[in-house]
Amino acid sequence: MDIREIGLRLVGEAIKAADPYRAVLNAVKVSDDKIIVQGKEFEIKGKVYVIALGKAACEMARAIEDILDVEDGVAVTKYGYGKELKRIKVIEAGHPIPDEKSILGAKEALSILNRARENDIVFILISGGGSALFELPEEGISLEDLKLTTDLLLKSGAKIHEINTVRKHISKVKGGKLAKMIKGTGIVLIISDVVGDNLEAIASGPTVKDPTTFEDAKRILELYDIWEKVPESVRLHIERGLRGEVEETLKEDLPNVHNFLIASNSISCEAIAREAQRLGFKAYIMTTTLEGEAKDAGLFIGSIVQEIAERGRPFEPPVVLVFGGETTVTIEGKGGKGGPNQEIALSATRKISDLEALIVAFDTDGTDGPTDAAGGIVDGTTYKKLREKGIDVEKVLKEHNSYEALKKVGGLLFTGPTGTNVNSIVIAIVTSKRGRT
Repeated sequence: MDIREIGLRLVGEAIKAADPYRAVLNAVKVSDDKIIVQGKEFEIKGKVYVIALGKAACEMARAIEDILDVEDGVAVTKYGYGKELKRIKVIEAGHPIPDEKSILGAKEALSILNRARENDIVFILISGGGSALFELPEEGISLEDLKLTTDLLLKSGAKIHEINTVRKHISKVKGGKLAKMIKGTGIVLIISDVVGDNLEAIASGPTVKDPTTFEDAKRILELYDIWEKVPESVRLHIERGLRGEVEETLKEDLPNVHNFLIASNSISCEAIAREAQRLGFKAYIMTTTLEGEAKDAGLFIGSIVQEIAERGRPFEPPVVLVFGGETTVTIEGKGGKGGPNQEIALSATRKISDLEALIVAFDTDGTDGPTDAAGGIVDGTTYKKLREKGIDVEKVLKEHNSYEALKKVGGLLFTGPTGTNVNSIVIAIVTSKRGRT
């Protein structure tokens, strides 16, 4: 295999390790009249309902349908990610900006919770993307106001947990509020797409207690200079919360709701390392908490690759380095077309030019930002190809137009919808210490 084939193979291993169907089957066992989840037993006394939300919703729901008799359910997922299920209704909705279908999905879920009784079991299946796909704004906040607020947050450079802090305080179904509506036994299976696997941040924590407050929500909006830009309805609701006029998010564990983490970025990074070792490489997981501006992360990762290729430190090649996490892109003005992983890859080309190395940066859900590409894949020849086509990398990065630049040199990675999401991963491969060619 050449270096590009190796990179693509490792990408495949990462996605396979995050397979939501397999993750559910590994976590949930059924024995006689009992459901066993990671060693904890639940007696089946009544009906079984399913509410699934996120990019992996359909595959997670399919797994439950294959092992249990499901009375009713709904799976809310991203457009293009829907799959036919036996008894569970599938709704495709907007991501990363919520739309009318996001609200429809949440209302369907609340209808199911209203029908479920105390002796019933409700599976809540949560995966990345749930914050946008599953939404019901608080009273007085319109869908358009919610869309604008989400758009401002996504473009502000705020970290995902900060974005979700605001989302939780303007929604009826986030920050543990969904858990409050479960009358029976809630079994929550979670696939993490956030740095550090904090359950309260995944899909804005609909089923777990929330440590954040209205004060935090306002502070974040002020920190990123968008407090005065968000709609008046959002500001008024947060100010009412500050005065104690509206209820805070859930602040205590509920005895009838049980949360289980079943897949994460770390698990996928470990799968990459194992496969790389099997292929004869030394492999190191450098971090699973990568954050910051995407173009800066790309420059940093490229610098490590350069040091290895030219000086053999801190590791001798051949070697594979794995970075997991989630970077951000701060957009001022209109911005171009691209995503954080495409920016990482493009930025890294400045450091790995002429080296026997490859960097592939991708989102495990198959869509990097608002594009059809999963990310970018670049090697020691990419920077020269860009220059030959008259592309100024610095200018493109400033304009956030990485998609078009990488497209012209075959540097986009396409996986199609993967049906899962455990955040982003960067794989760096250095095959030789022979230095510059």
